[in-house]
Amino acid sequence: MNDHSSLTIRGIGAAPGIAIGKAFLLERGRIPVPRYRLFGEQAVAEECKRFEKAVAEAEADLEAIKKSIKTEFREHARLLEVQQMILRDPSIYDESLRYIKEERTNAQLAVIKSLRKAKELFNSLSNDEYAKSRIADVNAAGDRVIRILAGQNHTNLEHLHERAVIVAHDLSPADAIQLQAGRTLGIVTEIGGSVSHTSIVARSLGIPAVTGVENAARLISNNDFIIVDGRTGIIIINPGESELRFYTNRQDEISAYLKQISRHAHLPAQTSDGHRVSAEANIEAVEEIVAAKDNGAEAIGLYRTEFFFMNRVELPDEESLYRDYHDLAELMAPSQVTIRTLDLGAEKLTSWCPTLEEANPALGLRSIRLCLHYKEIFKTQLRAILRASAVARNIRLMLPLISGMEEIYQARRIFKEVQAELSAKRIPFDEDMPFGAMIEVPSAVAMADLLAQEVDFFSIGTNDLIQYAIGIDRSNEHVAYLYEALHPGVLRFIKQAVDAGHEAGIPVALCGEMAGEPLYVPILLGLKIDSFSMNPVALPRVKNLIRRSSMKECCRFANQVIHMRTASEIEQAVSKMVMRKFPEEFHVFDPNWTGNSTLAVPNKSGS
Repeated sequence: MNDHSSLTIRGIGAAPGIAIGKAFLLERGRIPVPRYRLFGEQAVAEECKRFEKAVAEAEADLEAIKKSIKTEFREHARLLEVQQMILRDPSIYDESLRYIKEERTNAQLAVIKSLRKAKELFNSLSNDEYAKSRIADVNAAGDRVIRILAGQNHTNLEHLHERAVIVAHDLSPADAIQLQAGRTLGIVTEIGGSVSHTSIVARSLGIPAVTGVENAARLISNNDFIIVDGRTGIIIINPGESELRFYTNRQDEISAYLKQISRHAHLPAQTSDGHRVSAEANIEAVEEIVAAKDNGAEAIGLYRTEFFFMNRVELPDEESLYRDYHDLAELMAPSQVTIRTLDLGAEKLTSWCPTLEEANPALGLRSIRLCLHYKEIFKTQLRAILRASAVARNIRLMLPLISGMEEIYQARRIFKEVQAELSAKRIPFDEDMPFGAMIEVPSAVAMADLLAQEVDFFSIGTNDLIQYAIGIDRSNEHVAYLYEALHPGVLRFIKQAVDAGHEAGIPVALCGEMAGEPLYVPILLGLKIDSFSMNPVALPRVKNLIRRSSMKECCRFANQVIHMRTASEIEQAVSKMVMRKFPEEFHVFDPNWTGNSTLAVPNKSGS
């Protein structure tokens, strides 16, 4: 191989790790869309039947894929349920039929028009990262129906028989859950980001992935030999010998390091000078408990209940919720589980929720506000949680997006109403179940001293806190560079919330993405976070650094950092600290390391 013949391109590092192998291009080609008018009522009726048959076939396809999913990945079937719901959503299904009947247009064009209208709605939600990510679901569902109408087969990844790096314009949720860790070496997509289904599934399966690689499918040919660095976002097409040697060594080094630290993942998260914290997992399905425990989770720090609501055509009943929470508590006992109440905006709910016209849903009726508005939905969930709390008395209740005292007061009143109802029926529950609040908006930080007097614990949700604190939409490519977890204002907010909680005698957890970034361990320990809750796969690395840290030294470091004026100054200080204390962690995972590693970054020509 010749180094000068290689081509380096870049995207967004979406799932860490190194993949080396042949490219498999997932090409589906363009779908021909005829444009013609329908004449006569019979033609209209037949076209409506053709559309309805195509939707039913798409639903059957998705159902077949769901049944083929391996048991250990069963939780990802919920992604397909979202697509199935989209197929029957009135804004797409009914709108398509309306276009056929009223405008007498053919089915393919009718679907495209209804999809365009739905995507315009999602695009208008400029401040809502979740809403933007739903565009991929809409596209995938629509693509499947249009291909069926056009008589084209929808190529599935089950046809991948060799180990390869998948290269595609995008992977639909159906594609993503068919990924097989044994055959899929890595993933490269032209669109997508860190919150896309592809990224989420890739991280959970440990498959290196790079998204947002413009023209990847044009620059990479089928069977090209490529290298994918899922942390830096670098892709090398037809690498030279020195590049291949460098990344092969890097791949081996990462693998060896992860195996080494995974052996100690079940040890307690205790610093070298005896300070004990808790390392916990964020999950959204009971099936993920196995992965959480395997990676050393000491508790469940965040159970996201909203996915249970989103992936149902009808409002889930109390019994369904109770069984889910019961299983969660029983499987984790005696370890603690923190259940977050419904954390959704009205625009994300399905047909069972009235549609609201909101100019800015991200700042509208969502999370605790939605629960207080739809009191019966809230009470149903609280009854299920309280009933499940009797199983092992290991459940904590957590309220999302608290902005002030009135929300706490209202939620408490409803909570007590539900407790009284259960007591009257002699239904057991944990009378002492802890009642906590998430700190995610600046007003909650400002009032943290008062809020702390009304709750039993805090959990800082840094994903939202960073965006609200800095006024940055991290999904907006024009300002995403300003999204800085180590912004001085963000760190001061965290410190203020922790100090207020501790002064009131309550523990403070951190459950945002910051908790799962190993390089942030020294500063978060120094800010005196009591528990770190993260994606299960991040646990071994974070616990390793916690166990090798000195609490006394971290506190001194945090005290220095909190007085720094810029994020870049803080980042440099954090890098130096980690480089000095944990050199092997730094050089294995940091893309800019050129120090005493056995690896030497090869010189690259071109891009």
